[in-house]
This record gives sequence, structure tokens and C-alpha cells, in this order.
Amino acid sequence: METQLVGRAGVPRSPKHLWGQLQRPIRIQRRFHSDPERPDRPAPVKSRLSWPSSFHRRFDLENGLPGSKGLLDAQSGPSIGRALQPPVHHVQRRESFLYRSDSDHEPSPKAVSRTSSAASDLHGEDMIVTPFAQVLASLRTVRNNVAALAHGPGSATRQVLLGTPPHSSQQAAPAEDSGLQLVQETLEELDWCLEQLETLQTRRSVGEMASNKFKRMLNRELSYLSETSRSGNQVSEYISQTFLDQQAEVELPKPPTEDDPWPMAQITELRRSSHTSLPTAAIPRFGVQTDQEEQLAKELEDTNKWGLDVFKVAELSGNRPLTAVIFSVFQERDLLKTFQIPADTLLAYLLTLEGHYHSDVAYHNSMHAADVVQSAHVLLGTPALEAVFTDLEVLAAIFACAIHDVDHPGVSNQFLINTNSELALMYNDSSVLENHHLAVGFKLLQGENCDIFRNLSTKQRLSLRRMVIDMVLATDMSKHMSLLADLKTMVETKKVTSLGVLLLDNYSDRIQVLQSLVHCADLSNPAKPLPLYRQWTERIMAEFFQQGDRERESGLDISPMCDKHTASMEKSQVGFIDYIAQPLWETWADLVHPDAQELLDTLEDNREWYQSRIPCSPPHTMGSDRFKFELTLEEAEEEEEEEDEGQCTALNRESSELPST
Repeated sequence: METQLVGRAGVPRSPKHLWGQLQRPIRIQRRFHSDPERPDRPAPVKSRLSWPSSFHRRFDLENGLPGSKGLLDAQSGPSIGRALQPPVHHVQRRESFLYRSDSDHEPSPKAVSRTSSAASDLHGEDMIVTPFAQVLASLRTVRNNVAALAHGPGSATRQVLLGTPPHSSQQAAPAEDSGLQLVQETLEELDWCLEQLETLQTRRSVGEMASNKFKRMLNRELSYLSETSRSGNQVSEYISQTFLDQQAEVELPKPPTEDDPWPMAQITELRRSSHTSLPTAAIPRFGVQTDQEEQLAKELEDTNKWGLDVFKVAELSGNRPLTAVIFSVFQERDLLKTFQIPADTLLAYLLTLEGHYHSDVAYHNSMHAADVVQSAHVLLGTPALEAVFTDLEVLAAIFACAIHDVDHPGVSNQFLINTNSELALMYNDSSVLENHHLAVGFKLLQGENCDIFRNLSTKQRLSLRRMVIDMVLATDMSKHMSLLADLKTMVETKKVTSLGVLLLDNYSDRIQVLQSLVHCADLSNPAKPLPLYRQWTERIMAEFFQQGDRERESGLDISPMCDKHTASMEKSQVGFIDYIAQPLWETWADLVHPDAQELLDTLEDNREWYQSRIPCSPPHTMGSDRFKFELTLEEAEEEEEEEDEGQCTALNRESSELPST
């Protein structure tokens, strides 16, 4: 159904925030999924994206469209919310599976307008897919219908409302026919709303309604994918086991042996750095000793831009990319002055922290941490979120990104659980690695001259710790669907209200947006320029294969996508984008529209690149001779090739049914 945003001259004064700083609200705006009158988007997409405020208009609730502020204006106060730009049509783009019909479980008589991608053709409609927002949108339609009936002509309409049929001799006028139709629509909408509300459990959040729906839809998509080929089944299993929270079935843990080191004992003795006592005058420009400082400075000029080449930064910084990037971000945001952090203390902590990332881990190393920090820094600086968060919240988000994978062993949570590791025992199989990263990150603050938060008040320190814990725990990929559902429910619920204002005036709402921001930064590889994305893909696959080798040597079942003999890199990335990355970034783009549109374009371009490289078997010939291609070591047999042909046909058919880009 169409959701109208009703404007007004002003809005009430926003509630006072926890830290008592001036703030502004968020106005959620409708986005349009397709517009055939718009030309195809130009190619190629820019390799980098930045948001210099001087080139963007900001929407002010009081004064329309004023001038801009600096990206990191220290004078701008945080806000309790954010107001999105007036509706702007963006170019036609492929939508995620969230906008497909959930017809098997959707009792709504307005299924097309609420859930189906067919609604894209209506141009004026904004599709609502989360159940609670659908209830609100449906009730709004009821209200509008009743209002129309109240002002409509004819006794027939009023008689229908009262349950009394009109006299048979009375001829129904066209206006009365219209009234009867409105009555029928109203009753259908009420029936649907009542059914939804009657099944709403008292201890179940409205976000959980969307989470369960999205999980059900994803499971259906993965079932289709798993039926196409063996490699398709492997991609399906990987996505299901990694991004859906499910109860693991494991054997009873074995008792620890005397030779097994206890995890916290390993980090009690901190790895000292030779830079912990450097005088301020001796601190390098970017916190790292390098004979290529000018080249490093040139590379770090892109710190505020999307798509910083972290690999180049690592090369120029003596393999200290995390230290260099965070040191640059802290200076850019003036956080050292704001929170009275001595430069030598920051450097001591960063070098110690980076030393606890394992350089022999292919993906989850300090380069990944630096990339997530820089990505979050750019997302926090978008015009849509400018002045929304306090300095303490920004500090917490950057710190959370910095420590979110520290001391990562290069294996998954499930591997640690299945092998009865000490970490799994310590954290009771719950977000094992994420809890460990937090423990290590905060433990390192106890090192000599490493406490970068020593000048914070007790209240600030406790608030920061709470936020960091919530953000890092949200990086557990098994929580992905719940996090996505909560964010989408928040956006859509406000989208169908009269003003569409999202007031981030409580901790729950504010941390939800920050958790989503960090999660987006953690899953930002597919939205980066293709050369960077390809390097990250090669690294994550190498790490998966190393885990698979360990599982093979230990006689364990090899985890999905971890068998180097059968895994398909191309199919894994197409599946990852379709079912994980695109729904997440699509929802984030709704929140910050139009600031993330180029990221969505890059995401789609990268998907098309990997899609084009999925090998397909040739069509069957009439003769007995047939060409055969060995896609993987286990797909050499004829029947396996036939299965793979089925997947290629299905993927091509799916692509042909989607809007062209």
C-alpha cells in the first residue's frame, strides 16, 4: 500500500539526551525500487566514494535546505535522530530476496502491495516487508478508508457500515459501488491486522516477527539453491550455518589436560612494545616507523573516502595498518583532545593491540581490523548521520571495530565448539570468539601506559564499555538475521507513521543503529572496489581452506566452503551477496538514503563480475560424444555435470527475470 509522508511546519523539541548535548531527529523517507523512465546507471562505477559535506545538501527540519557543515565539524553537536532527504528517485536496481512474496505464510489480502516485488511496478508505492510495519500500514489504510466513507455519499454506504442491506428497489450509483468496495477492503485489512495481532506473543519483540519471517524466506531460497548442484548445496550450508543462529549439536567436552593453556593466562603477560615510553616529540606522524612516510601520507589522504587501499597502507607502514589507520582517524576526529588521550598512550595501546592480531591468519588479521575501522569512520561521517551521535558513541564505535577480531585464531566459532576448545568452555559455546575479542581488547588496557580511557569519568567509562560490548557481540555472524530484522523493522515502522521521524532518544535505538553500522563495516568487502574485494575474497577462502585442512586431519566433518577440493569461490560470493550482503546494505541504504547509493551500485557490479565467472557446462548434443568440464574435483561425473547445468540454467533464468541495471 502507498505510505504517504505528511509534512508539517515544525516538530516538537527533541528529548534531552543522556549527555545533554543538542541533537536532531531522523526523518525516514520512502525509497523507490525501480523507475523505468530513468536511464540505466552509467558504468563503470567510481572506484571510491566520499561524502564531502560541501557538495551535499542537508535537510533541515526548520529551514529546508541550508548550507553544509564540515564532515568532521567539531562544533556540531550530536543528535537524537536523523532526517532523511526528500524523496529522490534512484536508478533501477536489482532487489534482494526480502522483497519477494512470502505467500506460503502471508495471509494479508494486500500481499502484493506489502511483500511482492511486483509492487515495484507501481512506482508510487514503498514496499513494506516487516510484519509489524505492515500492521501499521494496514491500519493506516483502514483509517483512510473509514475517513473516505464518512464523507462519502449515499445511504447504501452507511447501511453497509451499519450491517443493513439497501432496499432492493434502490439503484446503486457508481459512488455507492465505490463505497461498497472501500468497505470490503476495510474489512479485509481489519481481518488481516487482527490475525497478526492475535498471534503476537507477549514476550516476543516486533523485530523477532521480521527475523522469523526473513529466516523462513532465506531457508526457502537456500533450499532451492541446494537442489541445483553439490557446490550449490555447499554454499547453502555455509550461509545457513554461519548467518543463522541455531542450536549446535556437540559431544560432551573432554576434560582439559595439563598441557592445555588457559586462554586468559595467555593474555595476562602482555606482549610489550618498544614504543611505550616514547616522548611526544618522537612520535611518528602516523604512529609507525617507516622510511616511506610521504607515500603513506599520500595513501592516508583517502582515510575519509570509501575504498581505502588497506593493503597498500600495510605495505607502507611496515605491516602496521591498524596503528596507522586508527592514529589517523583519531587525529582526524580530534578524539585525543576531546578525551584527553596522550598520544604516547594511544600509540602504546595500538601497537600492543596490533601485536595481538595474528599475522599468519589470512583474513582475520590487523588489515581486516584496519579496514573495518576505516569503513565505520566513513559511515559515521556520511551527511545522513552527521551530528547524530555523541563523541563518546563515536569513540566507542571506533574502539569496537579496532578490537572486534583481536587474537582471532583463524577458525570459526563452530570449529572451537566442535573441538571442545578452552574458549568454548569458558564462554559456554555462546559467541565464543566475540567474547574473547572483548576480553583481550579490554585486558590490554591494563598494560603499561596503555589505558587510553584513563581520563574518562566513571560514568563515561562504564557507558563506553557497555556500548563496545554490545557492538562487538553483534559481530557474531549467527546474529545477522536478527540484527537485519530489527533494523528493517525500525526503518519501516517509522516509514509508515505520519511524520516518519526516527527519534534516537533512548539507548536501545541508538545502539541498534551503531550495531548495524559496525556490522555493515564488517561485511563491507563486497561493496568495495573490485580489486580490493577480490583480494579479501582470496584471503577469506584461504582461511576457510586452512580450517578445512585441520578438520580433515582431525577426522572431523569438513565445514561448508572449507573443502579446497569442492568449494566454488565464485558461487560462494554470488550467494553471499544475494542472501547476506545485499539485504543488509539495502536496509542500511534505506536508513541513510541517498548516501549509500553508489555502494549498492558497486555491490551489484561485483556480483555481476563473480556471476559471469561461474563456469557452466555446455548444452547436450544429439550424438554420443559430449564435451565435459570438470568444475571441481568432485564434479567430473556426468550426473554431477547435469546438476551443475541445472544451477546455471536456474541462475540465468533468475537473472533474466530481474530488472536490468
